Amino acid sequence: MDKEFLAQLYEDHMHTRHLVPASATCLFAEAVIQLLFPPLSEKRYTSLSDFELHTNQLQVNLERILDGMRSTLPEPPALLAAAVMNELPQIHRVLLGDAEAITKGDPAAQSMEEVIRTYPGFKAVALYRLAHAMRRLQIPLLPRVISAFAHARTGIDIHPGATIGEYFCIDHGTGVVIGETTIIGNCVKVYQGVTLGAISVEKSMANIKRHPTIEDHVVIYAGATILGGNTVVGTRSIIGGNVWLTESVPPYSRVYHHPQIKVRKAPEPENVLNFSI
Repeated sequence: MDKEFLAQLYEDHMHTRHLVPASATCLFAEAVIQLLFPPLSEKRYTSLSDFELHTNQLQVNLERILDGMRSTLPEPPALLAAAVMNELPQIHRVLLGDAEAITKGDPAAQSMEEVIRTYPGFKAVALYRLAHAMRRLQIPLLPRVISAFAHARTGIDIHPGATIGEYFCIDHGTGVVIGETTIIGNCVKVYQGVTLGAISVEKSMANIKRHPTIEDHVVIYAGATILGGNTVVGTRSIIGGNVWLTESVPPYSRVYHHPQIKVRKAPEPENVLNFSI
C-alpha cells in the first residue's frame, strides 16, 4: 500500500483517537433498554444496591463517551449524562404504552412480555425514544449512532429527530422509514414497508419541515408512501396498502390504491402426473 496514503490515514487516526468507538454507544443503548425491561436483561442482581451500582455505572459510561466529544457539546459531559439518565422514567412510561398498543393491536401477540422480548417494532421504537431524548438535549452524533444500530438490528429506520406520540404501534415493521421532521400523533399504527419521507429538496432546505404529519388514531397499511412537509393525514384516517400520497387528507379519510388484478382459472389438465421424491 502507498506509504503516503498510509501516513495520511495514520494522521486521521491520531486526530480521532480521543473518540470512544461507536460500539460503546450501541452497548450503552442496549444496556439502557435491558435496564428498563427485565425480560431483556442479561444481568442478574443480588440486591438493590447492586442494581443502583449498575445504573450508576451506565451513567459513568455515557459520561466517558461524551467526554471524547466535549468540544461539540452544549454542556459538560457529566451534566448531559445525568440529564439522559433522568429521562429514563419518562421513556419507560411511554414505552410501556407502546408495548400495550402492539399487544392489543396484533392478534398474534400473546402478552406484553412477548412483544418486549421478540417484536422488532418495539425494539426500534425503544431505541428511537432513547435517541430522541438525547437529540432534545442537543447531544450530537450519538442519536444517529443509536438509530443506525436500531436500523441494523430491526430493519426499521426512524430518524431521532422525528416526533412520535404515545401508544405507537409498528406491526411487523421491516422496511419502515420515518424521516427527520415527521410528526406522528398518539395511537398511530404503521405496518411494514411504510415510508414517511420527503419530496426531494435542496440541501439548503434541510432545516425546514420536509416530512409529513400524521395525526392521532391513523392506520397506515403496508407499502404506503407519504411524502412532503405540508402533507397532513387527518385524525382517524386509514391509508391503504401501496398508496402514494403527497397531499393532505382530512380527518376520517379512507385512502386506497386499486390495482388492476385479473385472475383467470385455467382448465384442469388431463392425465396429471404426480411425482414423489
